[in-house]
Amino acid sequence: MSSQKKAKALPINRILSGDCVDNMKSLPKGSVDMVFADPPYNLQLSGNLHRPNNTKVDGVDNDWDKFDTLKTYDDFTREWLSAARDALKDDGSIWVIGSYHNIFRVGAIMQDLGFWILNDVIWRKTNPMPNFRGRRFTNAHETLIWAAKSEKSKYRFNYDSMKALNEDLQMRSDWFLPLCTGAERLKGADGQKAHPTQKPESLLYRVIMSSTNPGDTVLDPFFGTGTTGAAAKKLGRNYIGLEREQDYIDVAEKRIKSIKKIGSGEILQTPAKREEPRIPFGQLIENGMLKPGTVLTDAKQRFEAKVSADGSVITNKYRGSIHKVGAAVQGAPSCNGWTYWHFKQGKRVVPIDALRQKLRGHTTETLQ
Repeated sequence: MSSQKKAKALPINRILSGDCVDNMKSLPKGSVDMVFADPPYNLQLSGNLHRPNNTKVDGVDNDWDKFDTLKTYDDFTREWLSAARDALKDDGSIWVIGSYHNIFRVGAIMQDLGFWILNDVIWRKTNPMPNFRGRRFTNAHETLIWAAKSEKSKYRFNYDSMKALNEDLQMRSDWFLPLCTGAERLKGADGQKAHPTQKPESLLYRVIMSSTNPGDTVLDPFFGTGTTGAAAKKLGRNYIGLEREQDYIDVAEKRIKSIKKIGSGEILQTPAKREEPRIPFGQLIENGMLKPGTVLTDAKQRFEAKVSADGSVITNKYRGSIHKVGAAVQGAPSCNGWTYWHFKQGKRVVPIDALRQKLRGHTTETLQ
């Protein structure tokens, strides 16, 4: 019998009831790929807020959001962040969302603990609550801090997925998304909000897709009504939820159970171009996809180059790789020859990158 202790199984796709710090300490160290945390904001509100028509604003006045002093809140923040850091893999990352009440304190403590901040993302709300007293600006955003476990972490960032999600434009750090309202807003048996700070699934969808792969495990230490779990299941990721309020657990379990998991990794992730196998241009010629002497042009057919048998391309002035010759004819410092050069297919001109993708097996389109 082996003297080694059997590795503790990770409680994936479960909600653990109880204190979040104790539960995180019970997890194997370095076992989760990402943490998403929506901690108490410590709003420090006093008195009731009413609309101009004298109806009461349904704000956050729950006991779990109340702390006696800022030091008490800081101590709590340091404790749960330390436990989350221990549970995180060395190449994992963490997202923490907050408002102006707490996010600056949280960010400073994260840096003190060794997290390496990658971005602060602004969630701009399309439908924020007005400032009814008219004594401040309308609070129309919340801030998310995205950080790696350390400066040396090889964290995951699905750049190409984010670009595809944003209509092929590089995604920015300001996200314009609506609050959780309408049918998405979960209600309790009394018809009231099941949770006062339920986040929209669109927000978690973007967070999880950006920094995890299908099959990864996302830990949420403040699970609430399960938005993280719902988005994770839809995207083929695993989740671990930590929550101490049984009412929230009941709502979250029912919500997540109703979601069908999608099983195809191909559908759930855009292949990262920088991680795809390298294919030299000459391989297209070797495979008979382009013949020596084929004329290539730019998209507007201003420049021409002929394909050589050795994989170089030739113009009346230049000879070299598709990249060097592409740069030379434009007078540019560099050029991605795969997207610059095109070949004729019937009446169309098609980028030679389409042939590369066909060779990789990413397309079934017939290319002459």
